[in-house]
Amino acid sequence: MSLVFVQCAINMMFARCILFISSPKRDTTPLKHHVSCAFSYLTAMVASNMALQHVNYPTQVIGKSCKPIPVMILGVLVGKKRYPIRKYIFITMIVVGVALFVWKDGKSSDEGNMFGYSLLMFSLAMDGWTGGIQDRMRLESKPTFSQMMYNINFWSTIFSGVALLITSELWTFISFIQRFPYVLTNILWFSILSAVGQLFIFLTVQDFGPLPLSLVTTTRKFFTVLASILYFGNPATSRQYAATVLIFLGLALDSWKGKDKKPTSTTNGKDKVPLLGVSSKD
Repeated sequence: MSLVFVQCAINMMFARCILFISSPKRDTTPLKHHVSCAFSYLTAMVASNMALQHVNYPTQVIGKSCKPIPVMILGVLVGKKRYPIRKYIFITMIVVGVALFVWKDGKSSDEGNMFGYSLLMFSLAMDGWTGGIQDRMRLESKPTFSQMMYNINFWSTIFSGVALLITSELWTFISFIQRFPYVLTNILWFSILSAVGQLFIFLTVQDFGPLPLSLVTTTRKFFTVLASILYFGNPATSRQYAATVLIFLGLALDSWKGKDKKPTSTTNGKDKVPLLGVSSKD
């Protein structure tokens, strides 16, 4: 939690600097959306990290590769989005392909327990809630990426700071830094690079939405392993080759047939958005 607190604080300051330079129009997003999004974003991260104490890393990776599905479902339920049936099929193809690709052959004695799986499910639900609220923001208020980044990290910093005080982890963290002062430099560099990465994350949310972002972060795992296989000559199984075909087929079909140019209204005709929630004006 201490590292998360530092990350959120650095992200907040980074976004504040961008806001100072760009001076965008006033953000009209309701406070409840920022608070809710920050809480779900933070709890998803914490639950995912806690799950590693009860399930092994490959199991966690496979579980988190399903992220686009709850993002899509909560986007409909919370974000008032509408997707064509073929979109669900293409996304499922990609998710199943990634899960098959990173699946480890053979049984392991430390695959995990029910509590670890429950934490993963809760983390995925919170990921979906975050995406749904972000879709709601884009539909109703259209904040800039820097405004979303600042407000979400502002409330995440407050929540994580309160958690540090309640659990007394703050004093443990300070004691650790005093004993190993060189770690502070590493934490700061890590947080700064994380802030730069988060900049592109919120840019993607602003221009394309949470669902395309979840696809990017999910397929990134696949392309990382695939690059390792191609570059270092690591052997691939027949299952991984089949999964590769499924992923590329899903991506190609989603790019070709996943878009629907017909807009659909969810606010009595006042605001119209494409079925994918991606507008050239966003």
